Amino acid sequence: MVIKKQFSSFKTLLATSKVPVLVDFYATWCGPCQMMGPILEQVGANMSGRLQIIKIDSDKYPGISSQYGVQALPTLVLFKKGKPVERIEGVVQASQLIQHLQILI
Repeated sequence: MVIKKQFSSFKTLLATSKVPVLVDFYATWCGPCQMMGPILEQVGANMSGRLQIIKIDSDKYPGISSQYGVQALPTLVLFKKGKPVERIEGVVQASQLIQHLQILI
């Protein structure tokens, strides 16, 4: 499940997470980004307790997007212990994403 939360800063979120964080950089106008919504719900349900999924609107937070070199949408970035360890661009099917993430976390 993807849960909406407010954090004082993105760095705080990454630093305080006890599990890896998968960040979905998206935009509301992006068709492929909309396709990722239900896929990330499936991934979240399958990997509950092992992974935290958050979404960052690249239009609202361009500084965070540029800090991590996001140039295409959707872009998924996996963070472990506050550091980016994997980047996936474009739409990925839930089963493929789950399989890939299980190797990484």
